[in-house]
Amino acid sequence: MKIHYRLSGGIALAVLLACTAIPASADRGGNGGDDGRANPRQDNPGHDKDRRDDQRRDNNHSRPPGYVLDNRYRHDHYYPPRGYVAPALPPGHRVVPYRGQNYYYHGGVWYRPSGTRYIVVLPPVGMYVPFLPPYYTNIWIGGLPYYYAGGVYYTWRPEQRGYVVAEAPPASEVSELPATPDQLFVYPTRGQSEQQQATDRYQCHRWAADQTGFDPTQPLGNLSESQHASKRADYQRAMKACLEARGYSVQ
Repeated sequence: MKIHYRLSGGIALAVLLACTAIPASADRGGNGGDDGRANPRQDNPGHDKDRRDDQRRDNNHSRPPGYVLDNRYRHDHYYPPRGYVAPALPPGHRVVPYRGQNYYYHGGVWYRPSGTRYIVVLPPVGMYVPFLPPYYTNIWIGGLPYYYAGGVYYTWRPEQRGYVVAEAPPASEVSELPATPDQLFVYPTRGQSEQQQATDRYQCHRWAADQTGFDPTQPLGNLSESQHASKRADYQRAMKACLEARGYSVQ
């Protein structure tokens, strides 16, 4: 025997509304809605890392087209290639005159006028520069500290109280050792400027090397491992004494 159920119009409408609401409720639950189920992205401890990775990928995509990575000496910054032509100079650029020609600088990039536009160039060797790029890599060449950024080498000139653009050295002459040994951490305590710190570190390096007969930026020569360790310790003590006498905290 078949049994037939008849629903009133009001009841049938209620059932229909309940059925059509189920998928919407499920969607809200999957996104951490108010159905009591957790949002997997909120409770996942790796979500913040994923978001940072996404931001890094977004930053990579937002770099101006045509920029290239400069990874020499692990510098790892992006610059427009030489010969790139910009329709206008970036806001906040600086002007550096040299032998009757104005060069324009911004963010480690150098420009020169080309008609009504500006072309990316290397600055001329010997040009005086009263500042360093915002990002640079310390290297040593022949026992002297240099600063590298975007294909340009700078060296500090104490007598000029500034930096000079230097020639690119042969790769075999470059040492990436820091200006002070790895075990020394140096902090200015008298508000010394960046230029003053560069001068003090170099002068203390030269003095310590002269006093101890050891230069960590040079090849080891015929020193044994134990002799090298002893000489390096002497050099560190001399560096520490010199820098502390000039108003630095050395640890």
